[in-house]
Amino acid sequence: MSAPVLLADHAPAKVNLTLRVLARRADGYHELESLVVFADFGDRLSFACGGDLTLTVRGPSAEAAGAGDDNLVQTAARALAARRPGIALGAFDLDKRLPVAAGLGGGSSDAAAALRLLADANAIARDDPDLYAAARATGADVPVCLDPRPRIMRGIGEKLSAPLALPPLPAVLVNPGVALPTRAVFAGWKPSPGAAALLDEAALGKLTSARDLVPPVAEQANDLEPPAMALQPSVAEALAALREGPGCTLARMSGSGATCFGLFATSEEAAAAAQVLSAGRPTWWVKATTFGGR
Repeated sequence: MSAPVLLADHAPAKVNLTLRVLARRADGYHELESLVVFADFGDRLSFACGGDLTLTVRGPSAEAAGAGDDNLVQTAARALAARRPGIALGAFDLDKRLPVAAGLGGGSSDAAAALRLLADANAIARDDPDLYAAARATGADVPVCLDPRPRIMRGIGEKLSAPLALPPLPAVLVNPGVALPTRAVFAGWKPSPGAAALLDEAALGKLTSARDLVPPVAEQANDLEPPAMALQPSVAEALAALREGPGCTLARMSGSGATCFGLFATSEEAAAAAQVLSAGRPTWWVKATTFGGR
């Protein structure tokens, strides 16, 4: 018997350059608007087609992620199988590198990678409606991760703009070693009057340099920063440390935290800042990266 074909895919970190919370809905969800980009770093998921659905998790964040039935890789696979009875499943192996409960959409990106791998193994088009339905059923952030390119995400995550041709953004990601449960952060959100205008999709699509992108992003905010900092003051410490880095043009928290990012003018400045942060705060998770599309 021949060995099963091994497929693999990258599950990049999702970063919210902006995150506006517009309203709390009656069902408990929140209406959002977010400019989403993806880093050139993330988890790695492989898949051996055939047999029962299984998941093995390894890597530095394996213990925190867990390999149980509640892991979103298995949730996504079951969601697609429910919509496509009879599809071939198999064994997933997840190299978990991203911190967990960190505002980087790691679990959602893993789930999206699982759906892409299952689609490829079963000759399902990557734009098939069943794939997006399975993504929506798995989690609010999974649809935007299914085709990981810069976009504006609206609604509760189900309304996606066309991909945006944003310039590459040199950056540093920092997590101060704490996890922030999304539900607790959202519970602390309070509406603020006089918020900035919504994102201009057409204008963003015309920007050609990282420097040009900073002002429209800086005009926005992450509305979850205040409740996140109230729960974990180390978020404010991480933001302050990033802003001290020479060449940092903007520092902000991603998603519901606790990971923060700093944008830099050049990749060299980002790498230098990451080196200084790692040396000065050895317990923090620090990664120099670039935000952009695939």
